[in-house]
Amino acid sequence: MGKLITEPNLADGDATYAALVKMTEGLDDAAAQKAMAKLVLLLANHVGDQDVLNEAMKIARG
Repeated sequence: MGKLITEPNLADGDATYAALVKMTEGLDDAAAQKAMAKLVLLLANHVGDQDVLNEAMKIARG
């Protein structure tokens, strides 16, 4: 069982944020939400640890 990393772990967080924004540029709200959902599912598959995913979902929901 892994543990969710919540400390900054990106080499360039600003670049990552900019890439996320760019990914949805020019899309209407529905298409942007669909793209984000696809990204979440791809990353969830990459993580592959349900306990880590559950922890992330709990934190994200607040």
